[in-house]
Amino acid sequence: MTGAVAWVTGLPSAGKSTLARRLVEALGAVGTPALLLDGDEVRHALVPAPGHLPAERDAFYETLARLAALAARQGLVAVVAATAHRRDHRARARALAPRWLELWVRTPPEVCETRDARGLYALFRQGKAPLLPGPGVPYEPPEAADVVADGGEDERALREAVALLRRAG
Repeated sequence: MTGAVAWVTGLPSAGKSTLARRLVEALGAVGTPALLLDGDEVRHALVPAPGHLPAERDAFYETLARLAALAARQGLVAVVAATAHRRDHRARARALAPRWLELWVRTPPEVCETRDARGLYALFRQGKAPLLPGPGVPYEPPEAADVVADGGEDERALREAVALLRRAG
């Protein structure tokens, strides 16, 4: 099988990591090797830790895209769970990938805020996270996502993503 990058995008707390973990598990269950690159986990693994200013975010998403493409070129499905709030972040990642699938976790902002375990929306409201994608800086949803999921538990979207990724590249 040809490797691929499956980029799971959406607002903070939309369910990206949930869907990405479930996708990696589902691919493994059908014998497709996959690697999860959760943006938050990768961010914490990098030294020095990337910041959240625009130029720092650009560099982080470039690094994440290159890691995903590297894994994909080795035959893995690199499942990336990362907001990548600008379309050009995702377009650059797409250009690097041998195969590309874009999944949009379409969750309303008010729902994201109610289930925000990390308290990012509260920090935004306190003025401590002014660049939070969504309320602080625009989130640019995909114009033509390959799969649209209504939250991280969307079974239909999960099945659709697995089917698309299992097709010969």
